[in-house]
Amino acid sequence: MAVPPNSQQEMRQRNLSRVLYAVAAAGPVSRASIAARIGLTRASVSTLVEELLRAGFLVELGPGRSGGVGRPGNALALTGMGPCGIGAEIGVDHLTVCAVDLGGRVRVREGDERPNGEAGADSVLRRLNSLLDRVVTDAGAAGLRPAGLAVAVPGLVSRSSTNVVRAPNLGWHDTDLAAHLAPAGPPLPLRVENEANFAALAELWLSGESTARRDFIHVSAEVGIGAGVVLDGELLRGTRGFAGELGHVPVQPDGPRCACGGSGCLEQYAGEAALLRAAGIAVRGAGGRTAALARLRARAEDGDEASLRALRRAGKALGIALTGAVNLLDPRAVLLGGALAGLAPWLLPPLERELRQRTAAPDAVPEVAVSAVGSDGPSLGAAHSVVRSVLDDPLPYAVAR
Repeated sequence: MAVPPNSQQEMRQRNLSRVLYAVAAAGPVSRASIAARIGLTRASVSTLVEELLRAGFLVELGPGRSGGVGRPGNALALTGMGPCGIGAEIGVDHLTVCAVDLGGRVRVREGDERPNGEAGADSVLRRLNSLLDRVVTDAGAAGLRPAGLAVAVPGLVSRSSTNVVRAPNLGWHDTDLAAHLAPAGPPLPLRVENEANFAALAELWLSGESTARRDFIHVSAEVGIGAGVVLDGELLRGTRGFAGELGHVPVQPDGPRCACGGSGCLEQYAGEAALLRAAGIAVRGAGGRTAALARLRARAEDGDEASLRALRRAGKALGIALTGAVNLLDPRAVLLGGALAGLAPWLLPPLERELRQRTAAPDAVPEVAVSAVGSDGPSLGAAHSVVRSVLDDPLPYAVAR
C-alpha cells in the first residue's frame, strides 16, 4: 500500500511525479487528459505542468487531444533533452551500454562482443569503462545529462550494495563495481543488480498497458539461468538480494557437478553449454555461442534427433524447476527470455507439459510465453531504473534557470 505524503513538499513532489508518469504512459497528451488520468483538477495540473515546463522536463508540441469537450489544448511530451539513464550489462561473452531518455527512447548504444569469463574482472571493467565513456560523451552531444548508472551482472549482488558476491560464469568473487567504474564527467549514482532482475523489470515496465503483467516469473537464460520474480508489480529480491537463482535449483540431485558447488542443477541441463553439449554442437570459430545456437536451431528445424532430444530434455528440466516456483508463488505467467527464447518452439511444449502435470492447484497453470523485451532486457531494465528515479523525484534533476 502506498504511504501517503506527510508534508506539502512531499505532496508536491508526488504530484509532479504523477504528471510525468501520465505523460510517459499516454503522451503526447493535453493538460485536460492528464487531469482526467490522475484525478486532479485542471487548474492543479496546469500549475504542475508549468513548473515542469520551466524545469525542462516537458515540452509543448502544439494542439493535441483534449480529453473532453472544447478546444484541444497543447499536447505535452517528455523532453528529448536533459536527464537520461545509463544502463549496462556485463554478459559472459558481451558488454552492452545504452543511454535512454525520459521518454524511454534508446538514444545511444554501444557493445563489445568478446568472452569475459576468463578475462578477469579488472580487464572486463576497464573495457566497460571505455564503453561508458563513449556513451556518456555521445549522450552529451545529443543534449542529454546522465542522471545515474545501473549495471546488470550475471551473479549474486548484495542487496542495496554494488558488490558482486559471486558470479560463477565470470569467475568473480566479492567484486565491488563502485571501485572500478568511473565514467567520464561528474560522478554518477551507481546501482548494481542481477541481470535477471533487470530483465524482469524491463518486462514489467515496457510491455505496454494492454499486455502488462504484474505477477510473473521471467526466466533469463544464457550460459547461466536466472529468474526475476515480480509479484503484485514488485520485484522479489529476498532478504540478502539473492532471490531468483533458478539455475541452481536441483532437478536431478545425483546429476552432474555444477560451478556453484551443487549437483544436478537446472543449469547443467538447460544452460546453453549443457544444451549445446547434449546436441553435439561445439562452440568454436566466428560467432561463438551465438553461431552455435543458430546451428542448433537450424538442426532442430531440420528434424535432427540429437538436437530435438537435447531440447526436450532442457524443456523438461525447466518445467521441473519452475513447477516448484509456481507451486510456491502462484504467478499468472512464466516468461522465457534471453538467448533460449529463440528456441521456444521446442522448449515450451515439454516445459508446459511438466507444469500441467506437477502444478498442485487445479486450473492454476500459468500462461507460458516468450518475453516481450528480447535480449536487451537487462540493459534496458538497468537504464529505465535510472529514468524512473528521475520521474519519481524530478526536481533534483531540473535544469538551472
